[in-house]
Amino acid sequence: MLNKLKRGFTLVELMIVVAIIGILAAIAIPNFVEMQYRAKRAEIPSNVKAIKDVEMAYDAEYNVFLTATSHPTSSPDKKPAQWQGGNSSFQTLGWQPDGDVRGRYAVTTTAPSSGTPGGDFVVTGICDVDADGVVATYTATKSINTAFANNNDTY
Repeated sequence: MLNKLKRGFTLVELMIVVAIIGILAAIAIPNFVEMQYRAKRAEIPSNVKAIKDVEMAYDAEYNVFLTATSHPTSSPDKKPAQWQGGNSSFQTLGWQPDGDVRGRYAVTTTAPSSGTPGGDFVVTGICDVDADGVVATYTATKSINTAFANNNDTY
């Protein structure tokens, strides 16, 4: 009986499957890494907006904007940094993150010009979640909501 049942895959079929899996992995892995960076960077705009909101509330109550120096003081990196109570200005504003942060936050203020009430402030949040030395920067002011100051591929 020469007519045997053919079982299993040929070497060529297995090589084709391996090649297809390799191509899919070459496409999927960089996209996966990029999505991880975006997820880690997503903390910054929401914190910048929250700081802007408490700055506006502070101004409504005390009629002045409050400057807050950069915190945490360490440079932004891949690893989250401990907030450790923050500095006194963030505590005065009543803002504190829920846990460790991947960014560094600051508020600068400008005095009102003569004849104009108020003044303005700039909330800045920076991060470098991919540790390439290029920081992603988010800002917000009294009149401008959170804005991203870099290219979308800056993490």
